[in-house]
Amino acid sequence: MPDRTALLGITSATAGNSALITFALYLVGVFVLAALANRLQNKAEFASEYFLGSKNIGMWAFALTYAATAASGGSFMGFPALIYSHGWSLAWWIAGYSIVPIVSLGLFAKRINQVGRIAGAITVPELLRRRFASPAVGNVATALVVFFMFFYLLAQFKAGAEIMATLLEDVAPYQTAVHALESITRGLPWIGQSSGDYLLCLLVFAITVILYTAYGGFRAVVWTDVMQGLIMAVGVILLLSLTLRQVGGLHQATQTLAAMTPPEFGTARLQRDDPDPEALTLPRGSWIKDAAAQPLRLQTAVTLAAGERLSAPTSVLRITTEEEKARLAPQVDPRVTAIEINTTAYAHGAGKPGVYLHAPGPSRTTPTGFLSVFLALSFFAFWNFSGAGQPSYMVRQMAYNNTVTLRRSIILVAVFFTLIYFPLVIIFTSARIVLPGMEIHPDRIMPEMASHITQLAGMPWLAGLLIAAPFAAVMSSVDSFLILVSSGVVRDIYQENINPQASEKTVKRLSHLVTVGVGLLAVFAVLNPPRFLQDLIVFASGGLGASFLMPMVFALYWPRMTAGAAVGGMISGALTILVLYCIGYAIQGEFGEYNLLGLHPFVWSILVTTVVILLSSRFSQAPEQRLIEKFFGR
Repeated sequence: MPDRTALLGITSATAGNSALITFALYLVGVFVLAALANRLQNKAEFASEYFLGSKNIGMWAFALTYAATAASGGSFMGFPALIYSHGWSLAWWIAGYSIVPIVSLGLFAKRINQVGRIAGAITVPELLRRRFASPAVGNVATALVVFFMFFYLLAQFKAGAEIMATLLEDVAPYQTAVHALESITRGLPWIGQSSGDYLLCLLVFAITVILYTAYGGFRAVVWTDVMQGLIMAVGVILLLSLTLRQVGGLHQATQTLAAMTPPEFGTARLQRDDPDPEALTLPRGSWIKDAAAQPLRLQTAVTLAAGERLSAPTSVLRITTEEEKARLAPQVDPRVTAIEINTTAYAHGAGKPGVYLHAPGPSRTTPTGFLSVFLALSFFAFWNFSGAGQPSYMVRQMAYNNTVTLRRSIILVAVFFTLIYFPLVIIFTSARIVLPGMEIHPDRIMPEMASHITQLAGMPWLAGLLIAAPFAAVMSSVDSFLILVSSGVVRDIYQENINPQASEKTVKRLSHLVTVGVGLLAVFAVLNPPRFLQDLIVFASGGLGASFLMPMVFALYWPRMTAGAAVGGMISGALTILVLYCIGYAIQGEFGEYNLLGLHPFVWSILVTTVVILLSSRFSQAPEQRLIEKFFGR
């Protein structure tokens, strides 16, 4: 009879190849759209076409590029990781997204489009510069866009690499390339600290997204966003259906979750039980047993040299739910036993069945739980108003072609978000049943779940499409951010301050170089990847919203606002976020915000920037009458 392990290996490799073919077809589609968009660059003024699609984006394109940009790697990587780790409380955390399009588009999309056309602006800093006739306003805006967007790029590049690593892990040529790259980079400073699979996938992802963005410009970003938005919606709906079928329906999943208790994290030493003197390597994620035959999971790979019987202390995760222990028993490696085990229980939720089904949700570090009522309310405001203040969203609001497009797009985006976020909560609370112990690497739960569920359903080729959904979310954000940063450097720094008479040929060449350069710089920074994916995204989103929301609201609707108030508002908003994050780091010892009085830093930044703008404008000279008449009429 054939060896079962060998059969599983063959099946897994076949599944990986099938998924890879489906995924490759998706990438081909991306480059075809980029090539078509590039052809249009030769038929229009380059800067307006490359950075803003000639301000002629229709309803479907506008709605889906807006939605796809909003649904970033955080939505499909960081958000599922939080759902998996903290349960149904994430429904409160993300609830505000259901009305994001009403708030962020309804707040000033029509007005910003109007002012952008009056100013003849292509970028948000350029719009602010011309609204106040002040180079200082434009320069400060550009600096803040580049600073916070860079954190966004780091998180997205990491997410893209993690997705590709999951897709390719069973493909033989890929594993050969990984081993070759590890042998080259081992011991190198900065780079050598990362695994070979992460490095290889990061390079492939970066080359793909940088090339098609630099080649096709804003219109390529918009067209690919349309395709990627549709893939996201279809992928989530399919994954929801397959997941519910696997767990026996939502009612059965809820009953199973009601019995779950949080795991424990700690250390253990591995004692070898088999007599084999050869070297033994246990990969990360391997299930082992303790002396009582209870399952634990390795958080890092462990190697025992030939003849070595006992390992050094290594990080482990201990399962505490009795039903899971029984289900995982057949998966433990019989060759080793964990001894000298030291684990720590969760600060909130330890030993409490049902903690994953209600707020505040379990937390390893916070005794009050993951999500307090005040923090949930803060995030309801955060997603809506920080989204409204994102320059990447604003630039799309400058690009749609008419008011009818805007009204219909608000409805379409609201429906899109509903089809994405609530199903994700169901899928990844259920993922705790299908894939236990993923707390060791929660940021990979989305691609792992897609790959695992499709194999169980006997449709491994579908994994390529489902994994394309989070990959599309990441790509649609990265390309938008690259264009935004590139436009800031070329349009707002080079053309405004260095060479106002630059030829179109020069602008075109520099735009391509900056897009590639910024992408490569982000790749270098993330070669040693940041630990926190969703935290980086929340920080960057909050920083941009704090810097631009209230300055843009007052700039569009209050004629009395001055250039000094605009500068003061942007800087005070950014500093509020930075200070509260620095306090959070000092208190927690890790990257994260400090929620003063239980409120997210973004809420405090809104209060600070509003006061600064009002006081600065009232106690300074009024703007020139010509500017007021130009943008507000007589």
